Amino acid sequence: MKVVILAGGFGTRISEETSLKPKPMIEIGTQPLLWHIMKIYSSYGFNEFVICLGYKGYMIKEYFANYLLHQSDVTIDLANDQIDVDRKNCEPWKISLIDTGLNTMTGGRIKRIHNIIGEETFFMTYGDGVADIDLAALLKHHRKYGKYATVTAIRPANKFGSLSFNARGNVVKRFVEKPEDEGGWINGGFFVLEPQIFDFIDGDETSWERKPLEQLAKSDQLVAYRHRGFWRCVDTLRDKEELTSIWNSGGAPWKIWK
Repeated sequence: MKVVILAGGFGTRISEETSLKPKPMIEIGTQPLLWHIMKIYSSYGFNEFVICLGYKGYMIKEYFANYLLHQSDVTIDLANDQIDVDRKNCEPWKISLIDTGLNTMTGGRIKRIHNIIGEETFFMTYGDGVADIDLAALLKHHRKYGKYATVTAIRPANKFGSLSFNARGNVVKRFVEKPEDEGGWINGGFFVLEPQIFDFIDGDETSWERKPLEQLAKSDQLVAYRHRGFWRCVDTLRDKEELTSIWNSGGAPWKIWK
């Protein structure tokens, strides 16, 4: 299964960092957020990534273009213009870096990679959130309900998109972006999606969190996987500092790889 990561937004709420780099390239420890997210998926054997680029996307391209060099021991022969890799220390990743437009909305970015996904089930998440999520259990949950989309529902302190469930407790009946009330289950990313979801996206100006998710919920095609463990996204400098502190402590809950 392919893993789609949205990495093209401007990240204006953390402009102290994003004036210089795209939000997924904000470093937690010595590696960018994007790397941490990919390591989560890779730990479950999902190693094929489609990264949707936009704002300062060239920096993400340059990071991966030089990844092997930075992660390995090399011998550089200047006289013969040759670089030999002595010891590789890299993940078995296949990465498609796709320019999905500077001002394209989240739904539009997903729509633009339809030809790469084809007609297969795929994962999708945002490039600014980490969690100790059990991806195998998430995928099993998605297949159990057989809906077009599964969203990971979490309960953080701040507000995002709110989910309302049916009587059985898992099928999403209503999706509301940034509700007024506090304490509800919200959109935590880490989706599993079927190719039918592309029909719910009009084009570049479509926000995934609005019409598509709202229509999927109304059509009884959106189910939730409730994650009660660790989840954090980086929206502010304080968020970045908190995650960095957790990482540096050596006990980061999302570090589920060895």
